[in-house]
Amino acid sequence: MQALELKIPPPAVAVVIAAGMWLVATLPPVVALPQSLRTFAALPVAVAGICLTFAGVLSFRQAHTTMNPMQPQAAAALVRSGVYRMSRNPMYLGLLLVLLAWTAFLSTLWAALGPLVYVLYINRFQIAPEERILSAKFGASYSEYKASVRQWL
Repeated sequence: MQALELKIPPPAVAVVIAAGMWLVATLPPVVALPQSLRTFAALPVAVAGICLTFAGVLSFRQAHTTMNPMQPQAAAALVRSGVYRMSRNPMYLGLLLVLLAWTAFLSTLWAALGPLVYVLYINRFQIAPEERILSAKFGASYSEYKASVRQWL
């Protein structure tokens, strides 16, 4: 399964999973909640996820390092400031929040599998290889960072 490591950009993974969630949203059991309630529940979570993702992007830009998740070896700096003080993966966490919001909006139990699939995939095929590469590149500094900041939240 190593062939999938760092091959699919995480936003693309999230979009594919979101599409799959939409496809299974009509399967029972569907929780019949009014659209206004679903929107009220989903919107703030989605906005928080989008803001978190953009805050991560901004931190990378300020550090003048690559944002390409397929090329972690091209990182010019270890970003530890901004949202990276709270999470080692705020952009992935932001995408997860958007998927959780989508789950709330779709209002079906089957859609709830989407965020779980996303976390499992991102942990195995994105975060694990990224951490190996960053550990080799930044050594003790990255080990210290890992020890002081949680992976997701």
